[in-house]
Amino acid sequence: TVNGENVTDKDVAELLRAMPGAKFENLKKEQQKTVIDQLIDRKLLSKQAVKEGITKEKKFKEALKKVENDLALEMWMKKVFENIKVSDKEAKEYFEKNKDKFVKPATAKARHIVLKTEDEAKKVIKELSGLKGEALISKFIELAKSKSTGPSGANGGDLGWFSSRQMVPSFSEAAFALKKGEITKKPVKTQYGYHVILLEDKKPAGHIKLETVKEQIKNVIKMEKFRNKVSKRAKELRKKAKIVIK
Repeated sequence: TVNGENVTDKDVAELLRAMPGAKFENLKKEQQKTVIDQLIDRKLLSKQAVKEGITKEKKFKEALKKVENDLALEMWMKKVFENIKVSDKEAKEYFEKNKDKFVKPATAKARHIVLKTEDEAKKVIKELSGLKGEALISKFIELAKSKSTGPSGANGGDLGWFSSRQMVPSFSEAAFALKKGEITKKPVKTQYGYHVILLEDKKPAGHIKLETVKEQIKNVIKMEKFRNKVSKRAKELRKKAKIVIK
């Protein structure tokens, strides 16, 4: 407390806004003390500013009026937004009309070994030829760890799940052309080198279910209703107002 006035967690949070991600409890002791000292000084100085009559000055009153107007608008808009309701029926209708927007792309789960030269890649393919199933995967992981120049080599070349857009075109084309458990018969060239790809699994493209995106759709509809409501209100006010553009 400063002269009986509390210094709160909220005061701390506001001061730390200038340090994104910073949390008071994670600061070092000396840093915490600096923050507390700054807050104490702010409390004392703000009281002194009022005592010296700053609130009676014209510039202060003008600035305060602007802050009041901005805050009033912000809180009014928040209230309007919070009062807008969107039903499940509206969400379903939007979903049915916009099904093309709710499509999940085909995805693939693959591993790769990237090498500097085409000859090196061909040698790896030769080492893997004739292998299938777990034997192929095991050998592929082994070669990825020992030979791959890519960052995924340490993880056995694992790329996880990805869509065609997430990879360079030549890589995606080769990966998605494979069947589950197959490797590329020829090295695939990209700007990163020559790749040998093993497709572990593949999922076809498909429509996303309504329940998965219902809340997302409701937010879209709510925002659209909000914009329309505020725009309509502004037009009504314009008709009644005397506006002069100089």
